[in-house]
Amino acid sequence: MPTDRPTDELTRRDTLLAAAGTVAAGCTDTKKPAPTSTAGADVVLHTEPLGMPWRTVDPFLFCVHHDDAYPKANGALGPAASLEGRELGSDFAGKDGWRMYHGLRVPGFPQHPHRGFETVTVVRRGLVDHSDSLGATARYGEGDVQWLTAGRGILHAEMFPLRSQAQANPLELFQIWLNLPKADKFADPHFSMLWSPALPRLEQQDAAGRQVKLTVVAGQLFGARPPPPPPKSWASRPDSQVAIATLALAPGAQLSIPPAPGTNRSLYFFRGQQLELGSRGVKVGHSFQVRTDVATSLRNGDAPAELLVLQGRPIGEPVVHHGPFVMNSREDIAQTIQDYRMTGFGGWPWHDAEPVHAADKPRFARHADGREEGPA
Repeated sequence: MPTDRPTDELTRRDTLLAAAGTVAAGCTDTKKPAPTSTAGADVVLHTEPLGMPWRTVDPFLFCVHHDDAYPKANGALGPAASLEGRELGSDFAGKDGWRMYHGLRVPGFPQHPHRGFETVTVVRRGLVDHSDSLGATARYGEGDVQWLTAGRGILHAEMFPLRSQAQANPLELFQIWLNLPKADKFADPHFSMLWSPALPRLEQQDAAGRQVKLTVVAGQLFGARPPPPPPKSWASRPDSQVAIATLALAPGAQLSIPPAPGTNRSLYFFRGQQLELGSRGVKVGHSFQVRTDVATSLRNGDAPAELLVLQGRPIGEPVVHHGPFVMNSREDIAQTIQDYRMTGFGGWPWHDAEPVHAADKPRFARHADGREEGPA
């Protein structure tokens, strides 16, 4: 890794962070919960349209929903379609319903650094090929989650291999950035795999027999017990009450999420038409920060609906970001940039900035210590 690389080339998501503004990047939204009110009152504290990325509140930093209708593959894990008219290296326009992002041959995010926070990558459809500066690699997707603690610094690549030459290769994932407290910002880099078969998927019916499905990545919503997060994660602290889950509601279905006093809770209504959130009617394509001293009551409208839920006790520390670095002060950021220039966070051990695995390689993870695993 060259040590004189300009800082404006360091970032994985500078474009997204710039669009998100201070609140999304810094989690400095300090709205205070409203006082306890009578039943039926509005539980929504704040609402806004879903953008790119989605704004979040402490302890989260931001969330991106990648939903790309990739075409058939070309045999080299890239799209079998012309790349003319795309701004290769920074293709976010969504031409023809898909993006190359920073990839030149395969869609995705070639090698880039992180320090001071975590990425939680929830892959609903498609695959991600991971490689990092520790020498670890992975291929995961189809419901799997990778939870990566960047800690004191790591380089990694996240590429989206297209394998099928006979049919389309859709990809859908959430990448959620979760902050680390100052005490853990220099933790050793580490990732945990939460394979799809191990994730709790709860199905229940409301009083009228309408179906509600929940997939729980973190937290104990409705008694779910997903695999543990990495050991230095804010979510590993029992009192953090971090919860990450997706909800799918049949038309007309109702659900009540229990209170979690002292936390921030946001709902992202990304698919459907409309629903009732407490006493308020809301439309798809919006996020809602809600009170947590009372239950969050949902009643769906006439179309199937899906929401992402992010919840957690705020860390409550200053947040300063510079692209892929999230620290507590400008001095911390300056030191991080210097550290990266001097060390490259260990350097890049792979021959390519956008490495991918063989087309027929099944889902797997090989950690820096040589340990290998895969879905059960």
